[in-house]
Amino acid sequence: MSMTDPIGDLLTRIRNANKERFESVTIPHSIFKEEIVRVLKEEGYVRGYETVGEGIVKSLVITLKYTQKKERIIEGLVRVSKPGHRRFLGYTDIKPIRGGLGMAILSTPKGVLSDKSAKHQKLGGEWVCSVW
Repeated sequence: MSMTDPIGDLLTRIRNANKERFESVTIPHSIFKEEIVRVLKEEGYVRGYETVGEGIVKSLVITLKYTQKKERIIEGLVRVSKPGHRRFLGYTDIKPIRGGLGMAILSTPKGVLSDKSAKHQKLGGEWVCSVW
């Protein structure tokens, strides 16, 4: 069975593993998914990630991050731009998520970036998801 929305699948797997407080989650690898997870790591929402396997059978192992009291760092994770309805933003249209407590992930001509970094570089693009 083919998957119509691999990014939605990535976000759902992270959301479900985070809800059950799993230490890590394994997903099928793609370069775009790896870039999204890289931004999540840079912004402090996940502890780390690594690519496992070779060739066509690669997987991405994401280590989730919690506080010392085992409270979730990621409270919400929402797919904004969907396969049937793409959402694009110019850099002037980028607004703070949850009053600046969250972030948006954008796919820009210079790669996958957080909303703050895209706005700083004056880049717009596809609004992939929001995290808080």
